[in-house]
Amino acid sequence: MKNVGIIGCGAVGQKRAKQLAGASLYYVCDTNVDKMATILNCTKMCWATSDWETVVNFKDIDIVIVATTHNMLAPITKAAIIAGKHVLVEKPVGMNIEEIQELVELRDKYNVKVHVGFNLRFHPAIQRAYYLHDEVNSIGNIMYTRCIYGHGGRKGYDLEWRANPNFAGGGSLVEQGIHCIDLARMFLGHFEKVDGFNKTYFWDQKFDDNAFLTLRTKDDKVAFIHTSSTEWKNKFCLEIFGDNGKLQIDGLGGSYGVEKLTLYTIPAGFGPPITHSWEYPQEDKSWNTEFEYFLSNIEKGINDDTLENCVEHWKVINRIYKKGE
Repeated sequence: MKNVGIIGCGAVGQKRAKQLAGASLYYVCDTNVDKMATILNCTKMCWATSDWETVVNFKDIDIVIVATTHNMLAPITKAAIIAGKHVLVEKPVGMNIEEIQELVELRDKYNVKVHVGFNLRFHPAIQRAYYLHDEVNSIGNIMYTRCIYGHGGRKGYDLEWRANPNFAGGGSLVEQGIHCIDLARMFLGHFEKVDGFNKTYFWDQKFDDNAFLTLRTKDDKVAFIHTSSTEWKNKFCLEIFGDNGKLQIDGLGGSYGVEKLTLYTIPAGFGPPITHSWEYPQEDKSWNTEFEYFLSNIEKGINDDTLENCVEHWKVINRIYKKGE
């Protein structure tokens, strides 16, 4: 059994602590004692500290989960790699591409496994949609995708760390848009052409609260993306359009509504599509599924390409931000 240390005990760290796929939570770390207590109250036995270096260098820790503010993701991951630990680091991994590229080099040098937390890939509706496309060819050749990912913030949202340039590195495009880019690349591949627009419409912050992207592959497959923190009613919708039908994922559970996948296929002679749908009203287990996948990679000695993918995601983000300067 692998021993896990979690650095960062906010909302994401707490979700990770509950879904470790059978691994043992050994150490937690946060400068906020109340956040650490939330995890400690739910586990049998666990060490706690406010010093992240203690966790990274603790001899009995096998895996470090880094779920901090964005400015600390790369530095802590770097230290964990050098200490010989496997690392699951939450997106967006760092504040810039250079930080992530250094992690790629260090990962290979120290021969450890590093996975970037993109838990949306592991939601059951998205996994089934990918299976229906990739294995069953249920919608034919993909032509384009469309993704909306938005929330409505909360009172004082523009005073939180995500609105602070020293901690966040970007706005809605970095916070939620990077998930949309990741899913678009999952279905369409690499994007050669990037166009878009980011804007701060409502929140009193330096960063964008909305971003609109049009991404195009070499063979002109297109991803349309809108990410927002002025959606007011939380929403997630991903549509994949093929030349023989369409896959549509709505909701992520919780405030985003019941997770649902709908397959529309074109009948012979056209007319109303043939419709099949699947609902997933159960608790969100994507965090557990993702960690199970990471544990399996460690066991098999496999390094996935999530770090390299994140470099490509950041290239898209940087081009949009450069257009807005």
